[in-house]
Amino acid sequence: MNQPLRRAMRVDRLRTQSGFLPLFALAWAGAAIAYIPFLTILLPVRIETLAGVTGKSDLAVTWIGSFAFAGAIAASIGGIAFGWASDVLGNRRIWVAAGLVLSVGLLLLTTQVTTFLKHIVLLTCWQLALNMMLGPLSAWAGDLVPDSQKGKLGGMMAFAPAAGALTGAFVTVPGMAGPEMRVLIVALLQVCCVVPLLLFGSLARAPVTEPEAPSSQSDMPQRSVLLRMWVARLLVQISEATLFAYLYLWLRSLDPSFDDSTTARIFGGMLAVSVPLTLIIGSWTDRQGKPLLPLRIAAAFACAALLLMGGTTSPVVAVVGYAAFNLCSSVFLALHSAQTLRVLPRGDRRGRDLGVFNLTNTLPSLVMPALTITLIPEIGFRGLFVLLAVLALGAAALLSPARPR
Repeated sequence: MNQPLRRAMRVDRLRTQSGFLPLFALAWAGAAIAYIPFLTILLPVRIETLAGVTGKSDLAVTWIGSFAFAGAIAASIGGIAFGWASDVLGNRRIWVAAGLVLSVGLLLLTTQVTTFLKHIVLLTCWQLALNMMLGPLSAWAGDLVPDSQKGKLGGMMAFAPAAGALTGAFVTVPGMAGPEMRVLIVALLQVCCVVPLLLFGSLARAPVTEPEAPSSQSDMPQRSVLLRMWVARLLVQISEATLFAYLYLWLRSLDPSFDDSTTARIFGGMLAVSVPLTLIIGSWTDRQGKPLLPLRIAAAFACAALLLMGGTTSPVVAVVGYAAFNLCSSVFLALHSAQTLRVLPRGDRRGRDLGVFNLTNTLPSLVMPALTITLIPEIGFRGLFVLLAVLALGAAALLSPARPR
């Protein structure tokens, strides 16, 4: 192949990847819109209402923990299975489309069930459908985005949780919509965000190569990089998932005047602040070739924020502490997701491997219910936050450079 033709093909591939990034970021935001408002606000409020109607309001925490447990099992299985299926068939688009249709339909059905058992079954199926979309979607990004743009990818992925949280704030504005209409708005927004990628996203894959090791990994044993990154993310995700599920109830325990709308606005506002910061840090990471440094700094600051939250009874200080934790964890998780694509060993099994890495997102929901159901009645939220701070500090330590021997 002559040099001009090779150069033209390279330029065309870069254009494809450049156009893919915003479409992927929009679709990834659509996935977050599907689950963040529902799991953080809409579902807890509905469960609190149903538990109160049945005279079992004290069981709301247990019910939410049970839903998280069942959903995490479904998400763990679905992430690996559907990611692997998209590897085998070589088509990410069809799985993303099927997952979109099924997850939207099941989400709308949640407003029609009123019993604990029916909620468990429906939410488990919804998690499977959602991961039918998420697993192939994340692998799709790995197919097209080169290592030199992984930091930028991480920055753009930070839009997703912010979009999800802001959607929660929007649908819970007093007088905006009733319970059923809130879920419908969430479902419509999910569709609007994902469909453009399905219509216009490229399916061309980048050449399958050995993963390019980031320069900052030279001081860490290469064979332990994947394991360290996996465990570090797991530790941060346990802290994040605990607050994700119990933020509303914790704020209510500090100040009963907190309602679902106030909680959603706090959650959304803090995530929105994280977006420009993550974009800046991600671009800096690409230029400097130091992908792990921002991760360990963010984990260390998350630890400090959790200690602040655990050491106060003031709602104002609590919100400040949560804002700092939310900012740090959002930066950590978005950049970590992108850098994971850099170190996975096989491009032709990217969907399957990402499913295994996705266990760091779902296993915390298996740990968190037992953790909270056991600890909150005994030591309260204060003791729980101290434990979570220790986990965040452990994540920072795992990503620190190894001492030279």
